[in-house]
Amino acid sequence: MIYGYVRVSSREQHEDRQILAMGELRIPPSNVFADKQSGKDFERPAYKSLVERLKNGDLLYIKSIDRLGRNYADIQNQWRVLTKEKGVDIAVIDMPLLDTRLHKDLMGTFIADLVLQILSFVSQNERDNIRQRQAEGIAAAKARGVRFGRPTKPIPANFAELVRQYSAKQLSKTEILKRCRISQTTFYRRLSQCRISQGKNS
Repeated sequence: MIYGYVRVSSREQHEDRQILAMGELRIPPSNVFADKQSGKDFERPAYKSLVERLKNGDLLYIKSIDRLGRNYADIQNQWRVLTKEKGVDIAVIDMPLLDTRLHKDLMGTFIADLVLQILSFVSQNERDNIRQRQAEGIAAAKARGVRFGRPTKPIPANFAELVRQYSAKQLSKTEILKRCRISQTTFYRRLSQCRISQGKNS
């Protein structure tokens, strides 16, 4: 049997290019398994279902090695499980050298293993670089004064007076939440800030 595995990192991304490649290889749609999930590990529902179905002598196509995963050690381990333990052949469409049907002699196996190690390393290294660039970008933005997260919800100018009435039991919390259109969590946070401010000014 011939199978295909497709993966994109999020639901916002599209797998059309990978699906098209599987169609060109005439892989039945029912034999194409797709995940919309990060490649950081192999705890993916479609991939796990695929592995359960694969049997000795089956052929698995993937578009590129990073579609299989992004963790250097895990990719190599999964490759070993599929090819050695389950007896499955794997063909990486974008890298013809990574086709276990070819050159099954010692030299062919050595070359395929070497290419796999290099590509797996490059895949994880790129992922690590992306995370580092994101962290550096966020740090630089914070240094410029950029604030992340939802904007602070404004409160009425007379909030201090509402707090005074609340403290004097002249106004209920429910009424304040309704007037200010804020959540209970925001109310208590602003209440605490208001009392600290009043303490400093007294």
